[in-house]
Amino acid sequence: METAAAVSVSRSACRTALPSPAPRQGRVAFPRRPLSAAPSHRLVARRAAADDNAEEELPIEKRFAAFPTVMDINQIREILPHRFPFLLVDRVIEYKAGEYAVAIKNVTINDNFFPGHFPERPIMPGVLMVEAMAQVGGIVMLQPEVGGSQDNFFFAGVDKVRFRKPVIAGDTLVMRMTLTKYQKRFGLAKMEGKAYVGGDVVCEGEFLLISATG
Repeated sequence: METAAAVSVSRSACRTALPSPAPRQGRVAFPRRPLSAAPSHRLVARRAAADDNAEEELPIEKRFAAFPTVMDINQIREILPHRFPFLLVDRVIEYKAGEYAVAIKNVTINDNFFPGHFPERPIMPGVLMVEAMAQVGGIVMLQPEVGGSQDNFFFAGVDKVRFRKPVIAGDTLVMRMTLTKYQKRFGLAKMEGKAYVGGDVVCEGEFLLISATG
C-alpha cells in the first residue's frame, strides 16, 4: 500500500514538474467570421436552388408566353382585301402607326400549297413568304396615318430578296415591315422587310407597294 501511494505521488509530482509547452512562434491570429453569417448564405443558396427546381418542374406548355394581339384576324380582314386561301397574315403583334408592323403567319400542314410543294418535304414557297410580307406592308400602308384609304393596293416591285432558310409546316413566320419612304402624291410606299422563324432570318428584301387609288 505504501509503495502504491508513493508511486502515485511521484507520478503526480512529475506531471507538475513538467514544463508547459511554449507557444509556437510566427503564428498569426486571424479574426473568425461570425457564425451567424454562414446560415444566411446557406439559406440564400437553398432558396436559389428551390427557385431553380421550380423552373425545372414547370411544364413545358407553361414556360413560353403566347404572342400578344394588337390586331386579330377580324381586324386584319377589315383592312386587307385578301381572303382565303390567299390571306397570309393571322395576327398583328406590334404596330406603330405610319412606321412599321410586326405580324405572324402560322404555317400548318393544312395550308393548301403543301400538297404540291412538296409532297415528301412540305416547304413554304418563297414567293408566298414574299406575298405574306407584302400583306403586312399593306397593313401599314392602308392606315389613315400614312395617308391610305383602306382600299386595294398592288405589288409594284421587290428588290434584294434573299431566302436564308426553308420554312416548313409547324413554323411560325414572324414578319416585320418598316416604312422607309412614302410618296403620297403617287401613292407609293417603299418598305424594308424581314421574316423570322425562331429568331433566325429566313427571308428579307425591299418592297415597293402602290395604292389602287394612287
